[in-house]
Amino acid sequence: MKRIGAKNQPVFRIVVTDGRSPRDGKFIEELGTYHPRNKTDNVKFDLERAKYWVSKGAQPSDTVASFIKKANKAAAAAA
Repeated sequence: MKRIGAKNQPVFRIVVTDGRSPRDGKFIEELGTYHPRNKTDNVKFDLERAKYWVSKGAQPSDTVASFIKKANKAAAAAA
């Protein structure tokens, strides 16, 4: 996750990056955004691309893994 936004108003971009690059540094692909201060609808990201990168060996952080898990449950409930 890459932090953007003003002081005391955090916004994060969910990105695919090499593990050796810094938190806010170079990234491979942007998957979505996370607004932690919003109570509802605070995560928007491309679930299919996230599944693709995980299948290629990417290791999501704990937070992003929880987003993927929730999105999979929501997709299963919608179907």
